[in-house]
Amino acid sequence: MSGIGQGRVVAVTGAGRGLGQAHALAFAAEGARVVVNDLGVGLDGTPGPDSPAGQVVDEIRAAGGEAVAHAGDIATTEGAASLVTTALEAYGRLDTLVSNAGFLRDRMLVNLGEDDWDAVIRVHLKGHFLPLRHAAAHWRAEAKAGRTPVARVVHTSSGAGLLGSVGQGNYSAAKAGIVGLTLVAAAELARYGVQVNAIAPAARTRMTERTFAATMAAPDAGFDAMAPENVSPLVVWLGSAASAGVTGRVFEAEGGRITVMEGWRPGPSADKGARWSPAEAGETALKLLAEAETPGAVYGA
Repeated sequence: MSGIGQGRVVAVTGAGRGLGQAHALAFAAEGARVVVNDLGVGLDGTPGPDSPAGQVVDEIRAAGGEAVAHAGDIATTEGAASLVTTALEAYGRLDTLVSNAGFLRDRMLVNLGEDDWDAVIRVHLKGHFLPLRHAAAHWRAEAKAGRTPVARVVHTSSGAGLLGSVGQGNYSAAKAGIVGLTLVAAAELARYGVQVNAIAPAARTRMTERTFAATMAAPDAGFDAMAPENVSPLVVWLGSAASAGVTGRVFEAEGGRITVMEGWRPGPSADKGARWSPAEAGETALKLLAEAETPGAVYGA
């Protein structure tokens, strides 16, 4: 196999199904060697009967590619560290980290329990931080040893993290946190040869096919806009050396559309040059809001 992934080693979390599986297969098709991580849990994060990571590895190998499975919990220090170690022991290097693992425990805020909040924040946000932390430590050591890498990190946010999603307060908060983590990592790690970007994909997965069943349904014929494979080409490009100079960005990917997302930026402003009274502040805020753009719709509203 040859392509823009040739010679690179890529670790993909949550790669046993859905988007992660599509990413792993796409990287392999472009010549990358892939570490396929999946804990094999159900939609709500509870253990499943077996891990699908090995099945994806078999599929890659059957197509002539190279891959190894990793079944560690990337939301633990041990699991995240072993993800990096697996890549180094199997292939002697790590070039790209794609963090994708996650699950849902949807509730309206008044019914959202602390355990469901903690579980979703853990797997999404902590599950992005810890692999990043260990991969970044490896790449920093390489850079300090005079072997500055051409390293790439692709994080998985969501429209729910950018705009909010009714009934998904825990998921939306975690996905918004991933954007913040991406921006900080891009700034901190650039000196070590690491680029960090995020995607906000819309695709049919175990997490979306129930929540947005009508939207995610596969068509009887024609282009399947919600197929997870539509998102992977952008991820593969971001994870390759071809994306040189692109960092700290968030892309929305859906069907055949790629959008550069533009986040919080200053809008209408007023400066009194002194402290406002509450009444003055309120009157001024209403005037500024009248001049401001209407925010995007909250998902599910």
